[in-house]
Amino acid sequence: MTNASFLDKLREIYPQDRLLTKKGQLVTYESDSLTSYQVQPIAVVIPEDQDEVIETVKTCNEYMIPFVARGSGTSLSGGSLPIEGGIVIALNRLNKIIEIDPKNRIAVVEAGVVNIDISLAAAPHSLYFAPDPSSQLICTIGGNLAFNSGGAHCLKYGMTSNHILGIKAVLPDGEVVELGSDSLESVGPDLVGMYVGSEGLFGIALEVTLRLLPKPETYRTVLAAYESLEAAGEAVSMVIAAGLLPGAIEIMDTLAIQAAESAVQAGYPLDAEGLLIVELDGEASIVESDFNALMEVMEESGASEIRIATDDEQRAKIWKGRKSAFSAVGRISQDYLVQDGVVPRSQLSKALGEIGKLSSEYGVRVANVFHAGDGNLHPLILFDG
Repeated sequence: MTNASFLDKLREIYPQDRLLTKKGQLVTYESDSLTSYQVQPIAVVIPEDQDEVIETVKTCNEYMIPFVARGSGTSLSGGSLPIEGGIVIALNRLNKIIEIDPKNRIAVVEAGVVNIDISLAAAPHSLYFAPDPSSQLICTIGGNLAFNSGGAHCLKYGMTSNHILGIKAVLPDGEVVELGSDSLESVGPDLVGMYVGSEGLFGIALEVTLRLLPKPETYRTVLAAYESLEAAGEAVSMVIAAGLLPGAIEIMDTLAIQAAESAVQAGYPLDAEGLLIVELDGEASIVESDFNALMEVMEESGASEIRIATDDEQRAKIWKGRKSAFSAVGRISQDYLVQDGVVPRSQLSKALGEIGKLSSEYGVRVANVFHAGDGNLHPLILFDG
């Protein structure tokens, strides 16, 4: 069987405007946000319902054609990089929010639903979806599930895997399975846990049942500037050692600060070598008590400047800068390679120091912006691509 006959089969499923085969049409799908690697697929299909996805996978299995699912293409690790001689199944139009159940605090959505849209749909019920990757304005729940995405608030609320109850998926041979349930407990092995984070290895998620949480009663967001990145890293250990569990702890270095400030004018101190963002959330009485303890730690940590968000607008501005930092680095470098590693919090300061030494030794600029609370480092190695 040839590619021509395979494409003819796809034409029985898709109209011309949803089956892309021309070189100019395929360029967009050659890579995700990790543009250092590119492979042109033989075709891209754009299904509008779950049945089309299932038929496509069955056809690929019949003709032995490899396929890769794609959401919004925000992955920085080649998650939707096409396979040579294969196709891309673009799932953005599988974007139905099937159900918001406020009584049981669950939502049922298709895989192409954008992360933030779940929280927006749940907001009238004072509920939200906790995982908040930096790309949450455009990334899809299917991609979050495939990579077990976290986000700034994963320190307190966990990863995507902590919020997925059930998955309807199509396996590589076209069989449709339903894993888990709409309850917090299910019998048998944890197949949902195995599927989340599998990066498409076991098939394509079509529909996801997920857990919603009550929106926190209040927030206190603190921004602290330091004269060295290592000092900011040391402050993280001090916060946790004090028995505090913030919703989020984030760090940015001077390159990331400058890039974010250039992009969104977040009001960050441009003379800081390290910037720490700490956010407390929850019941007002508990947050206020923790806030007093946090301020003591911040003062002891040697911060050169401490700012406290006094309203929702200031809080949003601080987070806008942080969440734009990855893309904003593109303003100060033609290209960059993102690394993703984890170190114990107690070794965070040392790890940052070593990164700085390597950067100086080899004359390569490195921007650091990362989830400090769980020691998840993201050095961005800048280069002229």
